[in-house]
Amino acid sequence: MTRLLVLQPGHDDPIGRLGEWLTAAGAVLEVVKPYEEPVPESLDGYQGLVCLGGAMGPLDDAEHPWLADVRKLLSHAVSRRLPLLAICLGAQLLAAATGGQVRRNPQGPEIGMDLVAKRDTAGNDPLFADLPWTPDVLQFHYDEVAILPPTAVLLASSPKCANQAFRIGDRAYGLQFHVETTPEVVLGWASGYPDGVPGARAGALDPDRLARGHEDIREVWQPFAERFVRLAAGELTIHRSLPLV
Repeated sequence: MTRLLVLQPGHDDPIGRLGEWLTAAGAVLEVVKPYEEPVPESLDGYQGLVCLGGAMGPLDDAEHPWLADVRKLLSHAVSRRLPLLAICLGAQLLAAATGGQVRRNPQGPEIGMDLVAKRDTAGNDPLFADLPWTPDVLQFHYDEVAILPPTAVLLASSPKCANQAFRIGDRAYGLQFHVETTPEVVLGWASGYPDGVPGARAGALDPDRLARGHEDIREVWQPFAERFVRLAAGELTIHRSLPLV
């Protein structure tokens, strides 16, 4: 049994389709919502960790004091070499916890369906190697990881955000974008902006466009999720050239 701990920092960003993909690949998920319950102090008994997104910033401890516990657990997962997948805010928390820097993106927000471009370093990565060179993703963020942690390897970029995906060590991954969403979840986020989502291009959040885009995301990222479960289960070979720390 491959047990994964899922941290859900935002009430409106559930594990969604990613949870279905992970479960279908053989994982058993335990979802913890830090805004409602304590973050586990230990990762004993888990074979992997997933950290989702949220509307807050990664250092907004004054309003969300439990963020410090999330960062501590992410750092602990990296030190233990526990397979880790951190998404959007989760990636920013991972970066902040391991020596990186997060800021408001000076080039403005990324909102809606988009593409990211793999870097050459992704070619021998156990999760990224089999992805297309420009995989489909869903963007909805105003902050960015401005400086990667010292031990991080860049895996994907976009014109407005250089650090779209990165790996720390050989099995901790940060994704600035979303792959877990549904069109309904994204439209729910947009509904929080009655005058329109700041920075969104015309038509970026059209329901039909979101529906088509999410089908493209499923084709690309469901196999990625399956590979993550294999990594957590110890069934995926780690290339010898990957750093261990």
